Amino acid sequence: MPLTQTAPAPADIERAIRNIPDFPKAGIQFKDITPVLADARLFSGCIDLLTEHFKPGMVDAVVGIDARGFIFAAAAAIKLQAGFVPVRKKGKLPYQTHEEEYELEYGTDRVEIHEDAVRKGENVIVVDDLIATGGTAFAALKLLERAGGRVVGCCFVIDLPDLGGADKIRALGKEVTTLVTFGGH
Repeated sequence: MPLTQTAPAPADIERAIRNIPDFPKAGIQFKDITPVLADARLFSGCIDLLTEHFKPGMVDAVVGIDARGFIFAAAAAIKLQAGFVPVRKKGKLPYQTHEEEYELEYGTDRVEIHEDAVRKGENVIVVDDLIATGGTAFAALKLLERAGGRVVGCCFVIDLPDLGGADKIRALGKEVTTLVTFGGH
């Protein structure tokens, strides 16, 4: 399908996202974005909508959160003519890193970035496929601040507002863009 066709509305994207009950464990309603990725019009439309407040030159780097966030962030980085910075789970990056712990439902985990991934004063946006409780996004923001980056936006395809993550990020004074919301997570 050519990318020149009519841009999708958020409702088109929402309809394409599959809900997978009890994955990866009982009680979780997994939001499967693969049908969006498989449709060039929807995927391209997501990138356009996620980046509509930014133009090339406004952002030095687009930060993607491990792992599905990499897909959207890398495409956004190309569109914005910016670098791509991965925030990875602990132990996945080969060079010296900054790391940050965050809360899980049962316990904690860590994410990290290379110490030289972002230079002091660079404008960055954070991109991920979904925001739920905001723990990983919050940890990414702390990492970027430690590295000296200036977070000028946080962009998510899906928001689960009942879990409050987007509101937590907004409470930090960060701009948050979400394309679709699913209540009742």
